[in-house]
Amino acid sequence: MTQIDTLIQNALVFDGSGAAPEQLDLAIHQGSILAIGKSLAYTAQHVVDATGLALMPGIIDSHTHFDAQITWDSHVRPSPALGVTTAVIGNCGFTIAPCRPKDRELTMRNLTQVEGMSLQVLQHGIDWDFETFPEYLSMLKRKQCAINVAAYIGHSSVRTWVMGDDANKREATAAEIEEMAALVRDAMAAGAIGFATSTSPAHNGEGGFPMPSRLASDEEMMQLTMAMSSQGGGVYMVTKGGQMPVAFLESLAAASNRPVMVAALLHNSTNPQGVFNDLKAISEANERGRKLKGQVSCCPLSMDFTFASAYPVEGLVNWKPALGLPHDALKACLASTEFRAKVKNELLQTASFRLFNNEWEKVHVVETFKPENQHFEQQSVASLALQKGIDPLDFALDLALDEDLRTVFTAMLLNSETEAVAKLLNHPHSLVSLSDAGAHLTFFNDAGFGLHLLGYWSREMGAMSMAQAVHQLTAQPAEILGLKNRGLLRQGYAADLLLFDPQTVGRGPKKRVFDLPLGAPRLHTDSIGVHGVWVNGHLTADQNGMRENTSLAGQLITEFN
Repeated sequence: MTQIDTLIQNALVFDGSGAAPEQLDLAIHQGSILAIGKSLAYTAQHVVDATGLALMPGIIDSHTHFDAQITWDSHVRPSPALGVTTAVIGNCGFTIAPCRPKDRELTMRNLTQVEGMSLQVLQHGIDWDFETFPEYLSMLKRKQCAINVAAYIGHSSVRTWVMGDDANKREATAAEIEEMAALVRDAMAAGAIGFATSTSPAHNGEGGFPMPSRLASDEEMMQLTMAMSSQGGGVYMVTKGGQMPVAFLESLAAASNRPVMVAALLHNSTNPQGVFNDLKAISEANERGRKLKGQVSCCPLSMDFTFASAYPVEGLVNWKPALGLPHDALKACLASTEFRAKVKNELLQTASFRLFNNEWEKVHVVETFKPENQHFEQQSVASLALQKGIDPLDFALDLALDEDLRTVFTAMLLNSETEAVAKLLNHPHSLVSLSDAGAHLTFFNDAGFGLHLLGYWSREMGAMSMAQAVHQLTAQPAEILGLKNRGLLRQGYAADLLLFDPQTVGRGPKKRVFDLPLGAPRLHTDSIGVHGVWVNGHLTADQNGMRENTSLAGQLITEFN
């Protein structure tokens, strides 16, 4: 009898389809699933007794920002150890390709602002062995990766390549739009999964200037979407601002006949119906035959921050004077009574979408710098301000200024109401996503979103069956993204697998680790209940986390259904 690579026996198999699980064996050979069935009779190099454990397809993370990290970290930590076997990079259009050498510094500084990345880490870490998008894909293929990767071509990078310093200052001319369209067509021919962009007011680059894509006209959006679809494929992905109606996105889907992925649909307790209005419009578009999906998160959006880099409030119109200021000038701005008054007034107004919505009871002091302020730790800003008899914004800024902006706060921003989030997760036209893995490394880490869906939402809360949760993490994104032979446990499909304990699976508490270039810190969460992660048949992680000297078995995915 021919020996196969791996035989997993007696697993409770969730095949990704949403069907009820069965007790089965699964055989892996040469990177693919050879067979699934009861009591398979194979001789295997590796035999795994999965009694009491569950087996599912690997998690597909459709919203990551590993574009920079992947150039220095082929293991794209921490995602593989958290059950992710395929990641899509380039979301929101915040890519590092195409990029001319003269624009590299600006690109990195924009990422520092919009994605909460360390400028020093980017300067030290990024391997700039490319300029064009096809060259970037070629570099990724040479470097290899621990997981499968597909990449969007990013709008802001395309705009910067064509328009230079004007990219974040004005609309494009017809000639510039055509030049951008040519870049998009070339990227799709090279294997991009689609075209990604952002119109969100929360997305600002260096100095508080809008990220370039935010300056695009509707005509530019239409022409670049048509360029994406000109060869019959592609997904249009947008993080939309409140000013961008779903009706316009439906028109893009209708003209291109391609799926539209809409981010970031998060529940705001101060405007509780807003996200459901967007999903209603998305549902109505689907009823008319347009494929729109809303990216939702199964995680509460919480962030650690200091007022030296106050990401939660940087989308406020009246915070803009503070953006991009050197340290002393920033402190002077934050101390200004006029500045504070304008911010307070804006926070009193409701908004269709913004990260922070004046809920100071959800902002806590995490870490103080001065010993005499240590008693403030683990208390809410709202309660501390009440004790002082002052406005919460004044309390937070006064404390931060007293500590030279070193005070660490944490804010529970969005997605904090259980019933509302459960409704989002079960919506027929939502996609569980928005991990943002690779970005905001000092603010939050939701790379373990899939384990959280399985453990918290399915097992603990009963918001969905385990079979349905698996489906939402695997076959559903694979179908929308056009991933071939992935997302299901089927004979001949890629052996991307997650073996876990359904009684304990989840993500651990956040902690700070120091494994970025230059020893810089990032927030990390360990997996709980994960017993094995296979990527194209290779064991990449187990119950101890990422395996040492694991093979870089991931594939650069450039062909789609």
